[in-house]
Amino acid sequence: MRVVADLHIHSRFSRACSKELTLPNIAATCAVKGVDLVATGDFTHPQWRREIGEQLRENAPGIFTLECPIPNTQCPNRTNFILGTELSCIYKHDGKTRRVHHVILAPSLAAVDRVIAALESRGCNLRADGRPILGLSSHDLLTICLDADPRTLCIPAHAWTPWFAVFGSESGYDALEECFGDLTTHIPAIETGLSSDPPMNWRIAALDRVALTSSSDAHSLPKIGREATVLELEQLTFDAVASALRASAPARYNLAASDRIVETIEFFPEEGKYHYDGHRLCGVRCAPSETKRRGGICPQCAKPMTVGVVHRVDKLADRADGYTPNAPIFRCIVPLQEVIAEAFGVVSATKRVREQYDHLTRAVGNEFHILLDADLDVIARAAPAEVVEAIRRVRAGELDITPGYDGEYGTVHVFSEDRPRPMVRQHALL
Repeated sequence: MRVVADLHIHSRFSRACSKELTLPNIAATCAVKGVDLVATGDFTHPQWRREIGEQLRENAPGIFTLECPIPNTQCPNRTNFILGTELSCIYKHDGKTRRVHHVILAPSLAAVDRVIAALESRGCNLRADGRPILGLSSHDLLTICLDADPRTLCIPAHAWTPWFAVFGSESGYDALEECFGDLTTHIPAIETGLSSDPPMNWRIAALDRVALTSSSDAHSLPKIGREATVLELEQLTFDAVASALRASAPARYNLAASDRIVETIEFFPEEGKYHYDGHRLCGVRCAPSETKRRGGICPQCAKPMTVGVVHRVDKLADRADGYTPNAPIFRCIVPLQEVIAEAFGVVSATKRVREQYDHLTRAVGNEFHILLDADLDVIARAAPAEVVEAIRRVRAGELDITPGYDGEYGTVHVFSEDRPRPMVRQHALL
């Protein structure tokens, strides 16, 4: 069974997240995107936990679906949910303030409630934010999760983000063992994040012991599925998902395993907002070599620049660029609405883009199928030539990308002066 999973999203109760992030809306969006399994997000928030209990029913061990059909849809809902949340640990360790975010996946509502009770007993404020800030160490949080249920999974979130990640240049560690100590063997995977891809992580031999996962960390409905992890499972249960993660570390990856990661679907990492070094306030973007030449100092204001993911990977790497282990494959995408907008030369929030997106997903299939697998001739029956060519170029990686830095997303261009749009033909939406 092939399962496309997005194991890290948020609800409307997280700071800076869309009010449209309700369980029915998430399920409906996943159906259009092609996401089969999605995390609930934010299960420690009291109101969201209540909605999870009221609106979802367990239809396989640790796997949930909506209790009621999705309103205004023609087909029954097939989106599956897994109980998940992101928790932020901010604490002092070895003389340094650490800020590490974690994705927690729980096998049952009973385990969720035990985690909540344990956090509240330690004085954690779970009402203020769907992604609460905990004054606990990563080790202590993992202890709480394992005490709640030994099957609970902890995955370091967006592992390379400078400010809030296990390997972050500003507040992280140089190794998983430094963060989790004697519990490191309980970490089955890390989330590579938008600003890195598998080849960057393969350069670090110590990471051969963990699987590499990709998820969207969506703060709004359109961002769901911008990254995902594709699983092959004998059956869809929590334990099978956990087994797939544990079986997919490069050190033990086996293509014959009944439960495993097949591939990850990635952002082009240059588009991530921490790929390069830089200083956003001054508009300064630097490759690592330039940062080193300048001693890490912004040439405009003489303050330290934020060290990005490429630089941080270079620092920790013990393998040459280009090393490839026995591991799941990966493919890079640009979200379909952005591809259409680029093809039309407009912004993605326009009516024309929305209409073309809706028409394509009705006529051809879900977004992942269109971006990755659908025959271009089939797409051409439902889209104008510039959209078809844009999809072809994304698949081929024929893009111009200005790298992101210091919290600023990179910019992707499918068409340029050197690679112009094809001749536009008239095409009416059917």
